[in-house]
This record gives sequence, C-alpha cells and structure tokens, in this order.
Amino acid sequence: QVQLMESGGGLVQAGGSLRLSCAASGSIFSINVMGWYRQAPEKQRELVATLASGGNTNYADSVKGRFTISRDNAKNTVYLQMNALKPEDTAVYYCNLLQGTPFASDTYWGQGTQVTVSS
Repeated sequence: QVQLMESGGGLVQAGGSLRLSCAASGSIFSINVMGWYRQAPEKQRELVATLASGGNTNYADSVKGRFTISRDNAKNTVYLQMNALKPEDTAVYYCNLLQGTPFASDTYWGQGTQVTVSS
C-alpha cells in the first residue's frame, strides 16, 4: 500500500509564493512519476506538473514560468514551488504517484491541501 502526505498549503496574497511538499511511503517503486493536480470549485481536476524519477517534467501551460516541481528520490518526496501566485491558482492541490509496468499501473492520491490566493 502507498500513502501520500501533503503539506504546505495556505492563504497567500496575489504575487506571493508557497511551497507544497508530498512525502510518499509504503511500497514505492524506483521508477515512477510523481506530480501535482488541482481542483477548483465546480471545475474538473487538472494537471499542474509531473516529474518522473528519470527527470522528465511536464507543466500545465498556465503555470509554466511560475511553478517549479522537484523531487528527492531518496526521501520519496516531491515539491511544488509556486511563485507569482494568482487568484486563479486557488484550488485544492492533490499529490499523485503513478507507478507500475507498461501493462499494469497504479495511481495514488493524497488527501489534498488547500491553496487560496487573495487578490
């Protein structure tokens, strides 16, 4: 079983910064993809950024140049540094872990952490 524990959300003014952390525990494969998704009220969950254990990154266009994803493989922890935050970044942010084989994979979610950006 895999558990994901997020931290770092909160309330910040527009233009400010926050750093989210997500620590994975349990049966973690050495090859995986960790990332962040977010869901605003009455909207679908959307990808924010992902980072594979091999180093490949993927960002939503809306956060490119403002958010940076990084990870510490030894600690099975992924981070999201969010700068120049905008009110439209307000959402619940969920940590995600994807691992498995090309034929069968499992995805895990954290409980979510609220990020609120005031104008």
